[in-house]
Amino acid sequence: MLRDFGENEIFYLLLAARWTILLSLVAFVGGGIVGLALAVARIAPWRWMRVAASAWIQLIQATPMLMLLLLFYFGMNLYGLRVDAWMAAAIAFTVGTSAFLAEIWRGSIQTVPKGQWEASRALALGYVQTLRLVIIPQAVRIALPPTVGYMVQVIKGTSLAALIGFNELAKAGLQMNTVTFEPVAVFSVVSLIYFAMCFPLSMLARHLEQKLHVGTLRVQAL
Repeated sequence: MLRDFGENEIFYLLLAARWTILLSLVAFVGGGIVGLALAVARIAPWRWMRVAASAWIQLIQATPMLMLLLLFYFGMNLYGLRVDAWMAAAIAFTVGTSAFLAEIWRGSIQTVPKGQWEASRALALGYVQTLRLVIIPQAVRIALPPTVGYMVQVIKGTSLAALIGFNELAKAGLQMNTVTFEPVAVFSVVSLIYFAMCFPLSMLARHLEQKLHVGTLRVQAL
């Protein structure tokens, strides 16, 4: 039985948005931890580590997020590992996000002048100490705008999780359209909620870029 699209339906969509936000946070935090390790590996003095990290990053970046979702949701169950939609989405988005953050941060680290590395060696600082005390603090300033900007892509990308049954904002919108059959109203509200989540981050990224005098960082997998 069809029902009208009203306040209760809007409230349901707002409740679903919290899962979009939570999945985005999990993907960003988990992907940030893995991405930092990959970024450091990409500039490591050991060639095998650079090659391995680069190969992994290019593999993940070349794989559509939808394929990662299907791989972790259906593929792991084929091997007897019981994975629900939430866990599969969290793993897939963490893996996907890590590859892109790794390249953003690798580019930011390599933007720091080589003279900083040479000065650190002159002070007898080791590789890890140089990264921790000299390079990374300077790279953070460069990396902040593109990192915040990429968070917008993560939030919008979580809508793909609806295809494996994860009940986030996009999935809730599809469900609500089924029971109300008012697609214009339903998806207009869904779009507005996404806008409310993404627009402040876009403005923050632009503000940071202007405040920190950081130009647009183009990231490519080498």
